[in-house]
Parts: sequence; C-alpha cells; structure tokens
Amino acid sequence: MNEELQDIFFYALTIKDVIGRLLVALLCGVIISIFYRITYRGYSYSSTFVNSIILLTMITTIVIMVIGNNLAAAFGLVGAMSIIRFRTAIKDTMDIMFIFFSLAIGLACGVDFVSVAIIGTIVIGSIYVLIVKFNLSAPRKKDYLLQLITVGQESDGKELNGIIKKYCRKYKVVNVKGLGEERSDMLEVSYYIKLKDENSGQNFIKEIKAVEEVKHANLFFDEE
Repeated sequence: MNEELQDIFFYALTIKDVIGRLLVALLCGVIISIFYRITYRGYSYSSTFVNSIILLTMITTIVIMVIGNNLAAAFGLVGAMSIIRFRTAIKDTMDIMFIFFSLAIGLACGVDFVSVAIIGTIVIGSIYVLIVKFNLSAPRKKDYLLQLITVGQESDGKELNGIIKKYCRKYKVVNVKGLGEERSDMLEVSYYIKLKDENSGQNFIKEIKAVEEVKHANLFFDEE
C-alpha cells in the first residue's frame, strides 16, 4: 500500500526521456508553424506568434513531464498558472485554433505518445491545408446589393436588364424610391444580385454606368 502511494507522488524520468520528448515536441512545433505560415490569409502576420507556436509545444511538454502522476505538483502548477494574466488580444479565430493545436500536441509529447503527436500533427495540419486550398468553408456564391440612380423614362430598360442578365446568375428588385421634387423621373432602384463570376464586379459596374439612363451605380457586398 505504501509503495502504491509512493508511486502516485513520484514519477521518474531519465535525461534520455526528457531530451527525446522535447525533440519530438520541437519537430511537431516546427511542422505546426509551417502549416500556419502556408495557410495564413490575414493582414497582420507575426513572426513572433510563429515562434511562440514552437515554444508553446515544448513548454507544454515540460509542464506535463513535471506533473507526471504527481498530484501535489499538478495542484501546485494550477495555482501558479492561475496568477498569470495574458494581455495580448487574439485577433484571428484560427490563431486560437493553432494555440490549442500546439497545446494538444505538447500534451501528447509530454506523456510520451510520440506516434499520436506526429501523426496528429501531420493529419490535422494537412486537413487544414486542404480546407484553405479548396476554400471549403466559403459560401458558393456571395450576395451583393446593387444600387442604381436612373433618370428619364424614355428607355424601356432593355439595355440595363440585358447587362444585369449577362453578369448575374440571379437578381431581384427589392426597393424602388423616387428622388427629388423637381424631377419625378429620378429613381433609386436597389437589387439583390448573385454574380456569375465574382471577379467581374468592376466590368459589370463599368457597363452599367455606360447606360444613358443610369447616373450613379454602387455595388455592395451584403454581409447579412
């Protein structure tokens, strides 16, 4: 009974064990940082964050090795970590994902699950690369709001409708409003549209503005 209790509060590690686990954590941390660099699509890339991913993986490994199966050390670390306050705001949700990614791999390295750490790093990183490459999380087509100001009632609108049909997969008039008291033929017309090609927005607006009855045209992305 005394030996069993002693095993709970004592966890032996050799220097070889420590170095081996830290090297695996270093390898996995470097791989995670590479996945982060090749998939990053934001505007505030930070080399410091990339370096932190590597070190976070290794530090987590050390924490787990220190705890081992020692309950006293576990409670002591919880108390020590609770006084730490992190002031840096995480701007990108994916940055948080990579932080947890590093923590999880560090945990696996700390308990000597080398195969879990390496395979998990490669599989999860590869899946995320595929998600980014094929843009699986993006909507298939974006909705846009087209606002036009037209003047004059001489035209039957065939030219304008022809351009809209040429560039838009779907379109719907959602609002028609009269503008100005001096001219009753000035109208503001709003459409919800879906472009056939999302890269054709500039050409679409150019052709719309070239129509004689159109005096002003705006194309807005509908975030809702």
